[in-house]
Amino acid sequence: MTVERFVLAFAGIVILGSLALSQLHSVNWLWLTAFVGANLLQSAFTGFCPLAKILGAAGLKPGHAFS
Repeated sequence: MTVERFVLAFAGIVILGSLALSQLHSVNWLWLTAFVGANLLQSAFTGFCPLAKILGAAGLKPGHAFS
């Protein structure tokens, strides 16, 4: 698995998990959804993603997610 695919999968899991938690526990879990969405948006414009940096340092290979 490449860094890009892992980041996309992780973001999807966190978003779906926080949506489920907002329905089961507290509406405040939607703040986590907003944070992940904002991070995805800023990384689209800046090219900087903290999780991608961490995964790259951990040894995951970079790739082309949509090719």
